[in-house]
Amino acid sequence: MPQIPQSHVRVGAVDVWSVSESGVADHVTRSWQRGEGGAIVTANVDIVRAASRAPELAALIAESEMVVADGMPVVWAGRLAGVRVPERVTGASLVFTLSEAAAREGRSVYLLGGSDGIPEKAADVLRARYPGLRVAGTDSPRFGFDTDPEATAEAVAKVVEAKPDLVLVGLGFPKQERLIRLLRAELPEAWFLGCGAGIPMAAGEFRRASGVVQKMGAEWLHRLALEPRRLAKRYLRDDLPFAFRLLSDALRIRFSRET
Repeated sequence: MPQIPQSHVRVGAVDVWSVSESGVADHVTRSWQRGEGGAIVTANVDIVRAASRAPELAALIAESEMVVADGMPVVWAGRLAGVRVPERVTGASLVFTLSEAAAREGRSVYLLGGSDGIPEKAADVLRARYPGLRVAGTDSPRFGFDTDPEATAEAVAKVVEAKPDLVLVGLGFPKQERLIRLLRAELPEAWFLGCGAGIPMAAGEFRRASGVVQKMGAEWLHRLALEPRRLAKRYLRDDLPFAFRLLSDALRIRFSRET
């Protein structure tokens, strides 16, 4: 079980680090230098909601070395509960920030996830942006591979053979975290980032919202406009009411401490 930092906050069923994006990169860099690996969960509202409903998923998240706030409602809930969560730290941003750290440290990266050709395209973007970055490999496992033990073993074997220092796993929660669990057992000195749609975003398949929209906590509206059929039910029916509940629970926690 990873040690929870002193500066953390309980949001739903998840312990979220109070850390900036640059702080994540610094932590990973220092860990590489000590020969230590770990995993990062980027906890957005959807992930926190899933963990709050399923103890198995909460336990899966708790195995990770770092849990960061990927979602302004998660940031706001932490702050309302009395802990200064400095900023939103997204998987899409960490793809670039950690790749830059890997290039600076002479480390290698492996991209796993996305449809055929997408991780390769993302790798090209990262190499162009960060000269000297070593790409150890890429893979686009077929849909449903995680339900096939042989296909799962094959995906794991490819990563293990490449021996990367950083593995970007973009399969969506909890599929990516379950695969990371298997990979960590084989590559204990590597770092793993569950980055969701971070790989196709890096490849330029679709644009993120502007910085202003991100800071306002409205990037979910941008994503909803891009993929309304896939995301409307999740965002509007499930995540939005849960986000309000997170905020009200955080206020109740804070008031109970102050009284």
